[in-house]
Amino acid sequence: SKEMMCFSDFPIPDDYPNYMHNSKIMDYFRMYAKHFDLLKYINFRTKVCNISKCSDFAETGRWNVVTETDGKQNSSVFDGVMVCTGHHTNAHLPLHTFPGIEKFKGRYFHSRDYKDPSEFRGKRVIVVGIGNSGVDIAVEISQTASQVFLSTRRGAWILKRVWDAGEPQDIYFNRRFLYSMVKYQFARRSVYALVQQRINRKFNHAMYGIQPQHSLYSQHPTVNDDLPNRIISGLVVVKPNIKAFTETSVLFDDNSKEDNIDFVVFATGYSFSFPFLDNCITVTDNQVSLYKYVFPPHLEKPTLAIIGLIQPLGAIMPISELQARWVTRVFKGLCKLPSASDMLKDISSKQAEMAKRYVRSPRHTIQVDYIDYMDEIAALIPVNFNIWLLFLTDPKLAWEVFFGPCTPYQFRLRGPGKWDNARKAILTQRERILKPLRTRVVPDSVSHSKETVVFKAFLAVALVIAFLGWFETLFSFVK
Repeated sequence: SKEMMCFSDFPIPDDYPNYMHNSKIMDYFRMYAKHFDLLKYINFRTKVCNISKCSDFAETGRWNVVTETDGKQNSSVFDGVMVCTGHHTNAHLPLHTFPGIEKFKGRYFHSRDYKDPSEFRGKRVIVVGIGNSGVDIAVEISQTASQVFLSTRRGAWILKRVWDAGEPQDIYFNRRFLYSMVKYQFARRSVYALVQQRINRKFNHAMYGIQPQHSLYSQHPTVNDDLPNRIISGLVVVKPNIKAFTETSVLFDDNSKEDNIDFVVFATGYSFSFPFLDNCITVTDNQVSLYKYVFPPHLEKPTLAIIGLIQPLGAIMPISELQARWVTRVFKGLCKLPSASDMLKDISSKQAEMAKRYVRSPRHTIQVDYIDYMDEIAALIPVNFNIWLLFLTDPKLAWEVFFGPCTPYQFRLRGPGKWDNARKAILTQRERILKPLRTRVVPDSVSHSKETVVFKAFLAVALVIAFLGWFETLFSFVK
């Protein structure tokens, strides 16, 4: 939602909807660029062809960058390079795992090439994959197609964008007090069990044929509000993994068969690579060795950084911004990286932790928990803060920071790049959430919903943890 995805020193206008159309997001980016006078630094319609080390890289850390504009190539030398291509770069289309696909007479393509539901009017369509793209496409196509089948190998947990009392889902879950609880093993299991129970109360995943065997904690969940409605209306039919294709039919793992299939949309994810980087970074099965998912550990000079190559349960823009703030300080020599061996240890530790927690999948190689990762990068800049000390010095702000949503403004409260309006932005974020919804005024007694029982239980446990942390901080000062 808008409060969770904005840049940390530039709130999205209060009248913009909480979940914005892509045109609104583009408008926000333009406003941001204009406000900070960024356009003069950007070369549009320019392709980066190759990035290679200069001959004196070991001493200078400089890079030779070959670009192309209007068919003409140009070579320039840069002191530092940030690669911001993300992880949705190459469509992953494993056709070799679908026997008989070469015989299929219908049309098939990757979800990356999907544009509009109108061409599917009156057609029978199979969507392969139950990630965000697959579910969004299945739901949208079901408005025009005669029938949509959603094929999934292992199922998924489906979160709704609109959560309890109509709150944006990410506002509800991305709160420090929740993260403080799940750090403890006993609390983590209880919290995730409660959340899974709440998800199944909204619609029973087993009854709808999509419940996975793994827990919510072990897979990147899918976010969609409309899928249960489409399934219960018969517009989307859930099917298991595809076993084989014929010329016009599809056979599934349970030996069921669907005939007269016109289209197959493969929402089978993406892979990423850096072919323009002159073999500076190696990617194998979506596995890449980067310190904090940013810096290659083996370079003589830390002047190459990868921005946004992470998969959070939340918005990627604030994370990318915080990464960039750290990287620029490293480039300037204001922050130092640890030794190559220490960086490799950190990388190995994160990879082992990820393998232990998540279902083995190419999409689970760059997973991060939003607040934990933001705090980790913030401490390196440093723009982190001690929440318990904040309760002592500014309890009103601390309450909103700890129990309210962890919005990006929190990382402008102190340190390099401090923003004087950060405190105000945090204390007024609730107003910006409500503003676009107040198109018809109703009495306060009607509009203010009571907190749910589960939320109150979370709050009670969090208060205990908060006081424990507070006393721990005070005790450290006494010592």
